[in-house]
Amino acid sequence: MDTIRLGPFILPLQTVLVLAAVLAATGLADWLRNRRGVDAGPVLWKMILAGFVTARAVFVLRHHDIYAASPLSALDIRDGGFQATAGLFAACVTGAELTRRDSALRRPLLVSSLAGAAIWLGGTLLGHLMAPAQPPMPDVQVRRLDGAEVPLHSFGGRPLVVNLWATWCPPCRREMPVLIEAQRSYPEIGFVYVNQGESLDTVKRFMAEQGLDTKGVVADPTGRLASRTNSPGYPTTLFYDASGTLRLRHSGELSEASLRDKLDSLREAR
Repeated sequence: MDTIRLGPFILPLQTVLVLAAVLAATGLADWLRNRRGVDAGPVLWKMILAGFVTARAVFVLRHHDIYAASPLSALDIRDGGFQATAGLFAACVTGAELTRRDSALRRPLLVSSLAGAAIWLGGTLLGHLMAPAQPPMPDVQVRRLDGAEVPLHSFGGRPLVVNLWATWCPPCRREMPVLIEAQRSYPEIGFVYVNQGESLDTVKRFMAEQGLDTKGVVADPTGRLASRTNSPGYPTTLFYDASGTLRLRHSGELSEASLRDKLDSLREAR
């Protein structure tokens, strides 16, 4: 399980867990303030801010060549893009420094921080336990743009990125040029773009209007792949290794930096 549906919204599990951890930590700090008169809240918020800023900054620096061309895109965190280890380290250092001369704050700050960490780590572990154990690529037939029907696994034999999309989906439309450019940069990784629930004519017309490369573009008119892979919305991108085992998945639009990060992980898994 990597997403959670809240009414009409589909949120990444990690986003929900981070928000829950922050609420748990700050809520406990507020309770301890009322109970014992020691307010660790301001220090806790500074730790949280330092952690988030550092985690994002380290990720941006790792992909500085991408962000140098568009510096403001470093502020766009909709698809994630954080170095969690660096963020946790920065938060701990900040907390230790701010309480170095105030021993009364240490215990409530430690208790509150551990409560938030327990929520995040426990939720992450539960998500892994509830997820299928490295599911294989489903046996689904797709249609090439020439009308020929082929099994999805015929594109395998090497690491493979499978993107589920639709022409009416704005994030899908924005994301496709990023995926196509990555396809050129990672020739050892295959890419297949599986349109969901639309006709071949609709797909071909869209690709022609947008002037996009049709290599790897196929159609799944019944949307069977989305059902078989438990993909709740579009775009969803699945990352398979050469044996056809799912290694990573991402629900929502991918930025160039986040896509590169996942492709590097997939290449290392090979």
